[in-house]
Amino acid sequence: MTTTEAGAGSPSAPDVTEEPTDIVTDHDRGVHGYHKQKQEHLKRLRRIEGQIRGLQRMVDEDVYCIDILTQVSASTKALQSFALQLLEEHLRHCVADAALKGGDEIDAKVKEATQAIARMMRT
Repeated sequence: MTTTEAGAGSPSAPDVTEEPTDIVTDHDRGVHGYHKQKQEHLKRLRRIEGQIRGLQRMVDEDVYCIDILTQVSASTKALQSFALQLLEEHLRHCVADAALKGGDEIDAKVKEATQAIARMMRT
């Protein structure tokens, strides 16, 4: 018996030149990284919105400049903290999704995240 005859009835080894099957993830279905924390994010943004309204009220009531600036600083810190959490979720979800798929998509997502970080650092 030849090796060809011996392997005739057995399943063949997978062809390594085959294209990988497309991976479908939550990201493909329109689910973003912040999806699981959406309600918490909305609650946090409403608190920040309240801080901004407080700033408007302070200006309207002619509150001392330094007191307003203190509140501006607190509001800015709250927004930066929110942005950092959103960026982390983007890295864990969107960038990780692109890494699974490979190719040009990962390069695009890393570039996008790097640009977002650069914008955050300028503020």
